[in-house]
Amino acid sequence: MKGPPLLSQPRVQRVLYPVLIGVVLVALWQWMVVAMELPPYLVPSPFLMVQTLVTDWAPLGNALLVTLKITLLSFLLATVAGVLISFLFVQSKRIETALFPYAVLLQVTPIVAVAPLIIIWVKNPVAAMTVCAALVALFPIISNTTLGLRSIDPDLQSYFKLNRATRWQQLVRLRIPSALPYFFGGLRISSGLALIGAVVAEFVAGTGGSGAGLAYQILQAGFQLNIPRMFAALLLISLTGVALFVLMAWLTKLALGSWHASELSQD
Repeated sequence: MKGPPLLSQPRVQRVLYPVLIGVVLVALWQWMVVAMELPPYLVPSPFLMVQTLVTDWAPLGNALLVTLKITLLSFLLATVAGVLISFLFVQSKRIETALFPYAVLLQVTPIVAVAPLIIIWVKNPVAAMTVCAALVALFPIISNTTLGLRSIDPDLQSYFKLNRATRWQQLVRLRIPSALPYFFGGLRISSGLALIGAVVAEFVAGTGGSGAGLAYQILQAGFQLNIPRMFAALLLISLTGVALFVLMAWLTKLALGSWHASELSQD
């Protein structure tokens, strides 16, 4: 039996449609720059941006590795801390009621306001920027995982209690499987926030030299009016964010694809 045409498959469409929109937008950008004769120091063309990315890859590539290192460390720290805090919240409604407002406080406090203090308190620049970025990425993990741990079937919970299951057994066999879709949803949000937090922390720290990230490259390019390099650095940040989201989506599919309705649906 012959399957559906390639272009009608949802998996192909999820890639094809965004790519087509991107090609149209890039072509329109290139046409506007050429037609309006915009100077490179104002708005570079996509061709010049990619050309600059290739010619200046040595400093930009090293900066990307620094930013990526801080992003991954902060994301790992936020994930571990967020899961542990969620496990604590689910043990008692009183504990959650008492401590959850402080998690919200971390979320609504601008990182640019507290980053200078963290940089002063933590002497190691990489550790300081990792803490700053982790604070930005922490709340989605806490909120989503806590919601998932509490979103369990009441009948299943009654069944576990009827069989005298311990708190540990309920956590491992009931709450954690129920929380996995919420947890991975939090990971998709948190991965992007970790990248944003890393770039913001680099801006605040203002580190230069070999240990500088993409934020320093953007600042330096702005001071030198090297706008093509600035756009190239921004492109790297955007592509890194997309790559992190795709990686989290792949992990979600890997973990939930064989049993959860959100991944089994073909619509």
